Amino acid sequence: MNQHAIQNLTLFDLLARSWRRPSAIADLRFSADGSAVACTSVDGTVAIAAVADQEPPESRIRVSGDLGQTTIRPREKPPAPLIATAALGDGDVPLASYFSFGFLVGTAAGEAVHLAADGNVMETLVKIDGPVVAVDHNPRTTITAVSNGQDVFLARGQGDAVRLRHDATPSTGALAFSPGGRRLACGRDDGLSIWAVDGDATPIRDVSFSARPVSIRWSGDGTWLACGLETGGFALVSMTDDRYGIVAGFPSPVRTLCWSRPENALFASGAFRIAGWSMTAPPLGGDTSGALETGRAGLVPVETVAAHPEKKLIAAGYANGRITIAQIGARDELLVRPLGSAVTALAWSGDGRHLAVGAVDGTAAIVTFPAQMFK
Repeated sequence: MNQHAIQNLTLFDLLARSWRRPSAIADLRFSADGSAVACTSVDGTVAIAAVADQEPPESRIRVSGDLGQTTIRPREKPPAPLIATAALGDGDVPLASYFSFGFLVGTAAGEAVHLAADGNVMETLVKIDGPVVAVDHNPRTTITAVSNGQDVFLARGQGDAVRLRHDATPSTGALAFSPGGRRLACGRDDGLSIWAVDGDATPIRDVSFSARPVSIRWSGDGTWLACGLETGGFALVSMTDDRYGIVAGFPSPVRTLCWSRPENALFASGAFRIAGWSMTAPPLGGDTSGALETGRAGLVPVETVAAHPEKKLIAAGYANGRITIAQIGARDELLVRPLGSAVTALAWSGDGRHLAVGAVDGTAAIVTFPAQMFK
């Protein structure tokens, strides 16, 4: 490789291990122990990659003795191939982490199966009628929740699944346990139902929205819920009092939301910049005093966001393939990739060393950052 070509390489070229799946990537999850990452595709398959890097960036960094200039050489070997399953659904299948190094996958056959990091189906935890369209698992309570789009079922361990009985409109397939596992939020056609599940499952609160929720994210302390809506922005619900509201005005649908624990802040996709708010002044009732001006505004909408688990950083993926990492509340950005296929999913590993990326053209990647990059 000549010197000019090396100079034109992006951070993505230098730091990422990249693969190409036959269809668009829909979702990404790291295993709980951070040893593997699984990605689902819209063809119904799941592919798994080992996180361990055979050519870590530290082994490729060189500091010149005369000028003290730091450079990193490109990778010399292709990454180990992905482990891919057969199609488990007619479209993308729901995915959650399970145990320390496995995954839980919902199938078109109505099963929630334990998928090991080697791609083998180990066991079926739950079996229901109809395809599984949403799944979540809480390791603290060992409770699994699944939905077939009409009903929600709970299973403790490998026990029989019990249907939640409720008079509200059918579930839309968005499910999420609170961090402690004592509450379960279930999307409805017109809002959200929140259940206490630490004993006999009991509905404790219903909230009505203007559109159906397509994603549900609990804050790290379980005191807030944020729901991306099919149209009209996102909903924010307080679990400590009766406050809730819709945050509107987004030019594109809010596909993803994320919480920054170090900054106590909420971030959303769907705007022409990284949209975020400090939860010391939640964005309810038109209050904008907590807005965090993060990254730079542009002409292309943010498709997905992911908060670093330990540092005050946000990764953003754009419709034009751009990937950036911004310091919360600052305009400065680290450009990881300038262009490419539209980004569909981003996820940080638990230690913040790796950023998993999924894209419309089937690209799945793990970007491994040098330890000294984020001081």
